[in-house]
Amino acid sequence: MGPNENGVRAKSPGDFGLTPVVGLTGGIGSGKSTVARLFGDLGVHWVDADDVAREVVEPGTPALAEIAKHFGEEILTPEGALDRAQLRAIVFQEPEERAWLERLLHPIIREELIRQLNPENYQLPYVLLVSPLLLETDQHELVDRIIVIDVPEETQIGRTMARDNNSREQVERIIAAQMSREDRLARADEVIDNDRPLDEVTRQVRELHERLLVFPLSYGSPCGCSLSDGLFSKLQH
Repeated sequence: MGPNENGVRAKSPGDFGLTPVVGLTGGIGSGKSTVARLFGDLGVHWVDADDVAREVVEPGTPALAEIAKHFGEEILTPEGALDRAQLRAIVFQEPEERAWLERLLHPIIREELIRQLNPENYQLPYVLLVSPLLLETDQHELVDRIIVIDVPEETQIGRTMARDNNSREQVERIIAAQMSREDRLARADEVIDNDRPLDEVTRQVRELHERLLVFPLSYGSPCGCSLSDGLFSKLQH
């Protein structure tokens, strides 16, 4: 199948497995993990791309061996694990090294995502891929629909400062480096408003889950529209 009306390639049934994949994304501090756990409480199998990215460079993996060969053994901690802070400093200062790392890791992460997104003896009609970079990378090619978790930027800043003990300036730089809120919403098939009390967010997740159980995922929105339409007005306030 070609791209849908939002410019996202529509994955044909069976492209990567038997179970359709719903992508869940949002900016930093939007509450992706919270929403993913709510889907998990309903029995939905979900895979976190950040977790997979960490798993593929654990001690003993071929990817970590390649990284150590390229950057030198000093990129490892005394325990033999990846020194993430040191690697992060290198790739942010040297774009060519970041490009090398991405060429190495992206195919490995993609392969592992596909494997984990196809659990055995799974009965529900969809699985969930949780990824902060779903729309910025080719991971969107793995999914049939896209759910965006939406919160105002001030909420993102406040949550991230409290969670990570970062300064406001640090958080603002991270947000500026990510896809804009407007662009993210424009590519959404469904939107969850996470700037609400938990019980209201839980209700949104439950209602969306019930719709996803009924309508086939590979043939566009069940209503022929995007649930993000009504949220664009919020961006003006």
